[in-house]
Amino acid sequence: MKTLVVKPNDANQRIDKFLQKTFKNLPPSMMYKGIRSKKIKINGKRCGISDIVRQGDVVTLYLPDDVLIRTAEGLDFLSAPAELDIVYEDQNILILNKVAGLLAHPDYRGTSDTLVSRVKRYLYEKGEYDPESENSFAPALVNRLDRNTSGLVIAAKNAPALRALADKMRNGEIRKFYLCVVCGVPDKKEETIEGFLTKDEAKNMVGVGGQGQGRSRRIKTRYRVMQEKGGFSLLEIELLTGRTHQIRAHMASIGHPVIGDRKYGSADANKKTGFDKQALCAYRLVFDFKTAVGSAEGGLLDYLSGREFRLGRVWFEKAYKSIKG
Repeated sequence: MKTLVVKPNDANQRIDKFLQKTFKNLPPSMMYKGIRSKKIKINGKRCGISDIVRQGDVVTLYLPDDVLIRTAEGLDFLSAPAELDIVYEDQNILILNKVAGLLAHPDYRGTSDTLVSRVKRYLYEKGEYDPESENSFAPALVNRLDRNTSGLVIAAKNAPALRALADKMRNGEIRKFYLCVVCGVPDKKEETIEGFLTKDEAKNMVGVGGQGQGRSRRIKTRYRVMQEKGGFSLLEIELLTGRTHQIRAHMASIGHPVIGDRKYGSADANKKTGFDKQALCAYRLVFDFKTAVGSAEGGLLDYLSGREFRLGRVWFEKAYKSIKG
């Protein structure tokens, strides 16, 4: 038997989600059967799969001990460097400038130096995060960028902020703008392009086509030409859907690949310009809230509505200006 008290960062989520995050060794089938058979209770009473846990609730599990082992995260994140470029911070969120080359999350190689690890170290050393006092929550990134894409990333310091931001991101109420340099000059100075993206997991690449097929997903990308120089263009891009490698693959599919992109770009153009990494940066975020934050969060992030954050300098702007033409 195991008994847990629901803490602030555990509250206002479904019982099954709470248990999945807390007990990594608990098979979902056993968990759902335990809920149905009253071997999992909230405050000593039978619960349903969709019941919401509240702060202070007592959850009791009459299940084998070997599936109720708490796999605490530990302090592995302390091996990550302490460097963080903080653009904005308050009691609920961080907005960070991720440098190109830094992973947002650990990959299959299990590297310890990731943006999320740096965030955890920063908050731990500030006394705002202690993994030993949490059941199911750890600070998390709300949006993510490819390893070699730089720019603004939002991190949530607590679970209510994470839920609220994830909801706003899904609903398109956090607008994401990028700067990039592409080959050529698009025929239209401003356009919203659409397509279907298909991911090849084995190659870690995506393809873009005009028609959906199989597991492809619809994508929408809006671009605006800001400058033209020497056969290249500086674009502002608004990401209307957020898919893997979307901007890079979508622009390449219409004949205007991002300079410095070794996966979807032009080797000849990359060599000509000398860019050693892709000229793509998430430089602006707009909190364009149109709906109220969920009742569980009680308007927690309303103060961010209407605010805009941007980078004062993008690393490739100077290099773009030096292109002859």
